[in-house]
Amino acid sequence: MSISLSTLRAVCAVIALLFVAQPAFAQLSFKPTADAVHEDQLLKALKEGDKITGRITIPDPMASSLIQPAGKDWRDFQRSKLPIIGGVVIIGMLALLAIFLMIRGRIRVEQGLSGAKILRFASFERFTHWLTASCFILLALSGLNISFGRALILPIFGAQSFSTLTAWGKMAHNYLAFPFMLGLVIMFLIWVKDNIPGKLDLVWIRKGGGLLKHGEHPPAKRFNAGQKGIFWIVMIGGFLMSLSGWFLLFPYIPANVTALQFWTVIHAVIAMLFIAAMLAHIYIGSIGMEGAFDAMGTGEVDINWAKEHHALWVAEEQAKGHVPAGNPRAMPAE
Repeated sequence: MSISLSTLRAVCAVIALLFVAQPAFAQLSFKPTADAVHEDQLLKALKEGDKITGRITIPDPMASSLIQPAGKDWRDFQRSKLPIIGGVVIIGMLALLAIFLMIRGRIRVEQGLSGAKILRFASFERFTHWLTASCFILLALSGLNISFGRALILPIFGAQSFSTLTAWGKMAHNYLAFPFMLGLVIMFLIWVKDNIPGKLDLVWIRKGGGLLKHGEHPPAKRFNAGQKGIFWIVMIGGFLMSLSGWFLLFPYIPANVTALQFWTVIHAVIAMLFIAAMLAHIYIGSIGMEGAFDAMGTGEVDINWAKEHHALWVAEEQAKGHVPAGNPRAMPAE
């Protein structure tokens, strides 16, 4: 049987077509265990805690992260460890202050209030203090709501009220961060010269600042060692809060999920310690010490109070002619 030339040509054409189309068929084939899947590399990356990334076409590099096992540890810290840390630090500070008040009582002016006043803080200084303090209080409350609100506020006020409160709190937290940072800068500029530690502060610390015993007030200049400690806590803590908060406000700056998680932890832990320190500051400046609130209230303090707690500063003000010489009339303590 003979084969025509046209039939032979057709068979050759079909064979050639099959060879050309073979790569396409190979691409369409499904192989679950193909090397392109790299299951071993995926499992190894998951085991080592690295992140799995994919290809993206948008400018945000963090969007390429598909799986990050370290995020589970970060989530567990936020949900379990951080509330424990915050609860121990803040409630512990409140308990210590309550015990101190019961044992020591309110720190009175030993010689009684004289009725004569001396200017301690000018109006601009008080404005800066209250600007920073009010922003801090609102920032602290809105931040604490993130850590404790779901467990404490949600069951009391319900989901709708909690959601509204949290949304407004988040907005306040974001925008009040800027005047808070401005206040920190101004406070540093106007008060840093009076808050440089010196040898005199060691004497104040050794005697407990006169807070533990009646009638024992070590001499101090405008700011004693305790106030200097608060100043540097505010400056260093405020700087760390501002730096970490800046990265959280603008997450595209670090452009890395792991870095953002790190700064979130720093922000939260420093915030808890910061709040605890400010509770002690608020206590001493209000109910803890007689006459102390006047310094940031009216700006003027009683002469006898100033001499007991800042004798060297009073002497400097008298040398400048800002304070009348002599012993002011003592009034019985309340």
